[in-house]
Amino acid sequence: MLANRNKLGKVGCKIKPNKNRKTVTMKIIETKELVKIYGQNSLQIKALDNVNLSINKGEFVAIMGPSGCGKSTLLYILGCLDKPNSGTYYLDGKEVSKKTSSKTLARIRGNKIGFIFQTFNLLPRTSALNNVILPAIYSGIKNRKKRAIELLSRVGLEKRIHHKPNQLSGGEQQRVAIARSLMNNPEIILADEPTGNLDSKSGAEIMKLLHELNQEGKTIIAVTHDENIAKQTQRIIRMKDGKII
Repeated sequence: MLANRNKLGKVGCKIKPNKNRKTVTMKIIETKELVKIYGQNSLQIKALDNVNLSINKGEFVAIMGPSGCGKSTLLYILGCLDKPNSGTYYLDGKEVSKKTSSKTLARIRGNKIGFIFQTFNLLPRTSALNNVILPAIYSGIKNRKKRAIELLSRVGLEKRIHHKPNQLSGGEQQRVAIARSLMNNPEIILADEPTGNLDSKSGAEIMKLLHELNQEGKTIIAVTHDENIAKQTQRIIRMKDGKII
């Protein structure tokens, strides 16, 4: 189903994947002594405990660990949805810290990062097409409708662009979410349990699509509790009690 879909690079442009693409070793993400604490005084919980991490451009990485280990917290900080209490985060060579303004974080998210969530996070009363268009409204991309249709076609939903989420299966909703994550042509895709609410067939289709995107040069970081999913990535980062082990 996914094999013959158009490959999309720059906004509205089709490109052919480079089968001879070499692994790029330039770091796109690096953290040093990253700490995140929730609560105060005796109720403090250290969600991240001096996390040191490095991810190269073009990698497909899985972050694994038991519930409460800090993997989703780490993903949200990497995605500029949250700030650390201390430590340093370098995104594409530029420092992002607790002092970075919310406005700057929003601009970084809009330009560099696409998100895929376990619960899809689609607007329930809005069509698949308008859900995909939404990120571009804030970034000023032109020809938004055309690009959104191309992306929905890419994920096999060209005949369901006007359907609302409750008219789509779980796998179809996740494909809408993937199309939405690509709307601003981000360098990095962060996926939080992208197959967690899907049956095995739909999960396999989503993983195939993520591999295609990785082959086209996207850096993909997936949080998962599923060992079989993690083994399909290039590298597994394991966490426990807020630390990388």
